[in-house]
Amino acid sequence: MGLPRLVCAFLLAACCCCPRVAGVPGEAEQPAPELVEVEVGSTALLKCGLSQSQGNLSHVDWFSVHKEKRTLIFRVRQGQGQSEPGEYEQRLSLQDRGATLALTQVTPQDERIFLCQGKRPRSQEYRIQLRVYKAPEEPNIQVNPLGIPVNSKEPEEVATCVGRNGYPIPQVIWYKNGRPLKEEKNRVHIQSSQTVESSGLYTLQSILKAQLVKEDKDAQFYCELNYRLPSGNHMKESREVTVPVFYPTEKVWLEVEPVGMLKEGDRVEIRCLADGNPPPHFSISKQNPSTREVEEETTNDNGVLVLEPARKEHSGRYECQGLDLDTMISLLSEPQELLVNYVSDVRVSPAAPERQEGSSLTLTCEAESSQDLEFQWLREETGQVLERGPVLQLHDLKREAGGGYRCVASVPSIPGLNRTQLVNVAIFGPPWMAFKERKVWVKENMVLNLSCEASGHPRPTISWNVNGTASEQDQDPQRVLSTLNVLVTPELLETGVECTASDDLGKNTSILFLELVNLTTLTPDSNTTTGLSTSTASPHTRANSTSTERKLPEPESRGVVIVAVIVCILVLAVLGAVLYFLYKKGKLPCRRSGKQEITLPPSRKSELVVEVKSDKLPEEMGLLQGSSGDKRAPGDQGEKYIDLRH
Repeated sequence: MGLPRLVCAFLLAACCCCPRVAGVPGEAEQPAPELVEVEVGSTALLKCGLSQSQGNLSHVDWFSVHKEKRTLIFRVRQGQGQSEPGEYEQRLSLQDRGATLALTQVTPQDERIFLCQGKRPRSQEYRIQLRVYKAPEEPNIQVNPLGIPVNSKEPEEVATCVGRNGYPIPQVIWYKNGRPLKEEKNRVHIQSSQTVESSGLYTLQSILKAQLVKEDKDAQFYCELNYRLPSGNHMKESREVTVPVFYPTEKVWLEVEPVGMLKEGDRVEIRCLADGNPPPHFSISKQNPSTREVEEETTNDNGVLVLEPARKEHSGRYECQGLDLDTMISLLSEPQELLVNYVSDVRVSPAAPERQEGSSLTLTCEAESSQDLEFQWLREETGQVLERGPVLQLHDLKREAGGGYRCVASVPSIPGLNRTQLVNVAIFGPPWMAFKERKVWVKENMVLNLSCEASGHPRPTISWNVNGTASEQDQDPQRVLSTLNVLVTPELLETGVECTASDDLGKNTSILFLELVNLTTLTPDSNTTTGLSTSTASPHTRANSTSTERKLPEPESRGVVIVAVIVCILVLAVLGAVLYFLYKKGKLPCRRSGKQEITLPPSRKSELVVEVKSDKLPEEMGLLQGSSGDKRAPGDQGEKYIDLRH
């Protein structure tokens, strides 16, 4: 009976002791450490969370805990800190009256637990978890330059995304046309890897592989890096890229530039296009309109046929052939008609018309075109529109009707498409001179450049009556310009210069009077020139008339002289009337003196002086002298004074 009792007592004791054993696990659980977050390169402030009494902080030891191993890194004694030799020796300092330990130049290796332990009044410790962050650089994306065929059996590499120098490892997300991509069996595969740099930072590389279709030829791909900083979550995006997608050609067609109605002279490009990538080898053919056979045209390296300038012969039916070099399949485009609009050379009949004065002339204009034509007749010299239509009729032709007439054939529906033809109408007659006479102001011994212009049919020739260097130049088929370089001599001043134009029907002459420049009396009118200026003028038709003989020139100032004579006569008549009136009143005694006295009241003496003065030039006064027969002294300028003062 003794042994059973002993066993029972032992079991009872064991049963009673079981709860005790379970209730004493060992030491109590440690509280969660305080979290401190900083960026790489900044300063971490590690604040000891022990009681703030002066006794607790006067004796503190700081430890770093790495892989559950404590390492003493800093001591605080009586408020004074001292670093322990090691990796933190130069980066630790005490702040906040010993309550805070500052760690400068934080690195990724500093991400660990730091522990402060107080010795008084009893041993206490406080744990701090340091988290380190570093934003990665901008993601760099590189597309697969070789491209992806759509008939690939497995996902092919699309692009590679690299994010450098981040901490901790960022997350990568791939996007296609703005939508995130996820792993999909046999369709999308994302392969990522990380590299630890010597600095402790991470470089992430992510490769996107996918099976693409023809519709992905313009798809935009990019990657996004997601990372955390003490301020929160952030992200960075790469640029968008497009990967070459290769797919077979299914259709070939032609394209013509410019679009719209074409005309001769345009630059025309005929281009082959296809919906395959890479495009097939192109060739362009044109159907011969006469033989109906298709002939290959010569294209440039890009398979483009350039027509420059386009001509009407380029019109016809074109088609394009595309040969796929991978499948060796040949495809033909739909034929396309090309029309180059044109206007043929303009024909005018008669081509070289000649007519007598007073006769009539009918000019007819003809041309062909691919479109409806409009005709216009213009006067060449003025650009004036004379007639709208192919026929121009001229009646009762005068000498002025000679010259150029231009026919314009144009297509109104196509701006810029026109052709023109010029025809010169010749009117038979002796030469016409551009001017009959002219005064030229010169200086003695100067070299003078004179010009003389004449027109007529047949074409006239011009000769000069003085020696000099002469040359002729045709202005048009019926008009010629002759220039003469001559030295001004006293003999030339006396004789002047004559140019004579002659043809089979007669001759005509122009005279140039040379006058020495006198700055005190010179007042050139519209028919005078000075210095070295060329003596030219537009034709004076009435002056030429139909004269075939040389006529002596009439003075240029004849009209002016007549007016001056009339004015002088009127003035003399008024003066005579005044004198006669005074004579009748007995106020004017008759004397033979050149001065006549008029008796005036004392208050009006020396008031009245009548002056008759002529402002004519010397040569005009000479004409007046010739008419009256009176002679004047050289200094007499034709002034008359009658002194009426007593």
